[in-house]
Amino acid sequence: MNRRDEHTILVVDDNEDTLELISRNLKSRNYTIFTSSNVRNAIEILESYPIELVITDMKMPEIDGLELTRHIRENYSNIEVIMITGYPSIDGAVEAVKIGATEYITKPFTDEELFIAVDKNLMEIDMRRLKETAAEKKGSFMDIIGDSSAMHHIYKMIKKAWTTSVTVLISGESGTGKEMTARAIHYGSTRSSSRFVPVNCGGIPGELLESELFGYVKGAFTGANETRAGFFQTADGGTIFLDEITEMPMSMQVKLLRVLQDKQVYMIGARKPQQIDVRIIAATNKNIENMIKKNIFREDLFFRLNVFNIELPPLRDRDEDIIMLTHSFTHKYSKEMGKDVPEYTKQALKVLKNYAWPGNVRELENIIQRLIVMNEGSIIDIPDLPSMMRFSAINGNGKITRSLTEIEAEHIKKVLCSVKWNKTKAAQILDIDRKTLRDKIRKYNIKE
Repeated sequence: MNRRDEHTILVVDDNEDTLELISRNLKSRNYTIFTSSNVRNAIEILESYPIELVITDMKMPEIDGLELTRHIRENYSNIEVIMITGYPSIDGAVEAVKIGATEYITKPFTDEELFIAVDKNLMEIDMRRLKETAAEKKGSFMDIIGDSSAMHHIYKMIKKAWTTSVTVLISGESGTGKEMTARAIHYGSTRSSSRFVPVNCGGIPGELLESELFGYVKGAFTGANETRAGFFQTADGGTIFLDEITEMPMSMQVKLLRVLQDKQVYMIGARKPQQIDVRIIAATNKNIENMIKKNIFREDLFFRLNVFNIELPPLRDRDEDIIMLTHSFTHKYSKEMGKDVPEYTKQALKVLKNYAWPGNVRELENIIQRLIVMNEGSIIDIPDLPSMMRFSAINGNGKITRSLTEIEAEHIKKVLCSVKWNKTKAAQILDIDRKTLRDKIRKYNIKE
């Protein structure tokens, strides 16, 4: 979210040396800088240019920084103010904040202190801009596309999650956008200036998961030639997203439970724990309650994770969003590939809308991407769609003549094609393990 070249800052100080120093430092980070040695000129600049942040000295001749801050608060709702002074006092700081300054730093200050104050304020501006854009843009929220009632409910849940740092559990079928939802929660929260660290628990072998999550110290095991931080330490102050949480071995579930309870992690080989401040967002495409009954997921861990639950709807339950998503992905991939944006016939759009989408939004995106790659004209019609969709379009109201075996074989091949023959992803969408998928590929003689 760091868009330095888009930010405009006004620096006000009657000391030319200080003015030059601050201006030079900020220009080195590609901000657009205006300067003024007095408040009257500063007000003229505010009236003429879209200033986002004002850095002003407190003590100045005629009109001081406090009066400038008061003027800004009464005339501009979206400008942040950093107050600087060479005469620090508690009363001065209280007065500056009371009037409306968001930061108060004293001279002499280091470059780092200046940058920290500026980055904090500009991050607030970025988040406000992002939220305003999300609220104003019809059919979209934090880059999540959808205008259905089901999605508006999800948007409300995300906004509620912004106001707290409790653990969130996101559930939903594969391809419904769980990581995108987790990112929306993080970047709309007060932790947005810190890292968002996604971890695919199902993609890391069980024996390596502990060292990846918690890190290890030098000499902890053979091959540990240096101390290495884990994902939790990397996410300190921010958010860690534990995707496919149900793939975590029972032994690791116990250790994660301890992290949730104590807010501490033990690096492998360490004698003392490390205190961490990390928000945990977990996600699953499986029914955890059923896994608890089978004794393959800890009930106490589920209770700790399920403080705030968001259940994402499958695409088939929000079919009014399918056309909107289709056009969005079409514009995205046409632009990426340098192609003109094609149009869809009404018949093609009807087929897309009526399709069941077992792979949800991810499947839709993959198919649209493939359509853009293959399309050479300006129109996309039914013959351009994947074969299983064309069959449904032709025989949707006809006699049912196909066996269950034929339907299953066709569906498995369709899913494999939609994920470019990634068997791990295909197995997730089909909700079977990789061995079962391999057996079915062999049984039905499915070929790439």
